[in-house]
Amino acid sequence: MPESESKFSVKRGLTFITGLVECLCFAGAVFGWASLVFVLKEEGYFSSMCVNTTTVNGTQSLDCSAQDEQFSLVFTIASFLNNFLTLPNGFLFDRFGTTVARLFGIFLYTMGTLMVSFSTAALGYLLFPALSLLAVGGILFLMTNMQVGNLFGSRRSTIITLYNGAFDSSSALFLIIKLLHEAGISLRGSFLFLSACSVAHILRTLFLLPRNFIPYPLPDHYTYGMNCGKSETVRTEVATNSPHKTAEEAPLTKDALVKQERSFRECVMSRFFVWHLLWLSVMQLRHYLFIGTLNPMLQRLTAGESSLVSQYTNAFAVTQLCGVLCAPWNGLIMDRHKSKPRAAGETEQEADLRASVLSLFLTALQCVLFSLCASSPSLPLQYLTFVLQVLNRSFLYGGNAAFLSVAFPSCHFGKLYGLVMALSAVFSILQYPCFALVKGALNGDPLYVNIALTLLSLLAFIHPLSVYLHCRRLASQRSKSRDITTSS
Repeated sequence: MPESESKFSVKRGLTFITGLVECLCFAGAVFGWASLVFVLKEEGYFSSMCVNTTTVNGTQSLDCSAQDEQFSLVFTIASFLNNFLTLPNGFLFDRFGTTVARLFGIFLYTMGTLMVSFSTAALGYLLFPALSLLAVGGILFLMTNMQVGNLFGSRRSTIITLYNGAFDSSSALFLIIKLLHEAGISLRGSFLFLSACSVAHILRTLFLLPRNFIPYPLPDHYTYGMNCGKSETVRTEVATNSPHKTAEEAPLTKDALVKQERSFRECVMSRFFVWHLLWLSVMQLRHYLFIGTLNPMLQRLTAGESSLVSQYTNAFAVTQLCGVLCAPWNGLIMDRHKSKPRAAGETEQEADLRASVLSLFLTALQCVLFSLCASSPSLPLQYLTFVLQVLNRSFLYGGNAAFLSVAFPSCHFGKLYGLVMALSAVFSILQYPCFALVKGALNGDPLYVNIALTLLSLLAFIHPLSVYLHCRRLASQRSKSRDITTSS
């Protein structure tokens, strides 16, 4: 192997591993909210909202439903902005490239960790901007890392889903902070350490990622990042005078050019995009409501026993670590056809779409099973709920990114990913009125809301059916074309 190829393989490996660590340890931390809420309650955040009430039998009890509602609102806003601001972030990424998008994301993430560090029970309102900044900065980490899949060719979908699984598993970060808090490490100390880690993010941005984008398919003699004090731009200028051009100058293949003829508007108005948006939105709402209401749900099922709430909260957070193990299976399902010859006349995109049908169907099925378990009032059954939740969430977000990458031109990926996340975020706002309905009119019993969400999840099956019918129609057209050619 030539020395230049050897160096590229080493750099590619480092890029992949450091990206995995970044997604696993930082990007999706906000979704470990249930663990952090436990710590924040012990620190007295929003405790002034708890009031003494008299029960039916005349005993005094502490009603903290207003405190729970405030914590739920913090997560609702953060999860909404996590998705909604992915749209402008997608345009930022597509317009200015990796370096600018990542530096902006690092700034937001660092500001969020610093705000939590210096918040107190008296300054609890800082949690609103802090968690939102952590969420938006984290999604920028994920968005700029998913392009690393382009470096691995036939395993592209597997890498994309693996990174999304790592994003899901990073919610266990708040479990670690909870355990450290129980061991005597202050909340401020933990978040100051996370702030200091921004130095590592900046170094990775400069040395192990391109200034602009990683193209797909990957051109020959592609290089990226800084090397020996010379940036990617300098090497690109030198390469223009050589027979071997770098990434953004090397021509793409004919198939790639045909694929990229569709405009952004055509992509958005397509049937695929509409059904994919519905598929993502209904399942995401189910997950967000579950995460945002996990603590009060456990309080209800355990009759307020703190040790049991802590035990189940820890169990939920530990299962989140398995996201990085579950997600690659979805990628393998989507990449399983790459090693097999395609049917006569079938394009690579058609083969990718055909392979995605099973992934989309299994994700919808998992969500229905998860929602049924989450609706049960059985406390021990929640262990199974946690397993199904992390499995489904890993398939959901990994499959979302992988489907967009195969169904639409890569030049629109950032914008389409941002748009579908933003529109699904608008739908996810329904989680807060659902929570208010449970706490108010339903007197804390979420049964009817859970039944409604389970029925709503059934709409997700429309998307895999639509893709399947599309692939079958294309196969039928190819068959007719071959018959006409043979007869003539």
